[in-house]
Amino acid sequence: MNNKVLVKVIVPYFEKSFDMYLPVNELVWKNVKLLTKSIFDFENIAFNYDDSYYLVNSDTGIVYDNNVVLYDTDIRNGSELVLIKNH
Repeated sequence: MNNKVLVKVIVPYFEKSFDMYLPVNELVWKNVKLLTKSIFDFENIAFNYDDSYYLVNSDTGIVYDNNVVLYDTDIRNGSELVLIKNH
């Protein structure tokens, strides 16, 4: 599976974490949309995507630019990311 990375996504809103595969050839914003939709579906909560969610690396504190391809970031297998909603 060279085209995906397995990451741990921490969601403070739900006080939970999820292990998820993300496609490395997609933009960060598309991955954020995939994550939010999947997590909200899993939690059985209605969800309308907006661009107020972003990813932060829990180890380095890097906030990822939504317009960068995931492959061009430091996100790799085993990365821990925090999904944050910007108010």
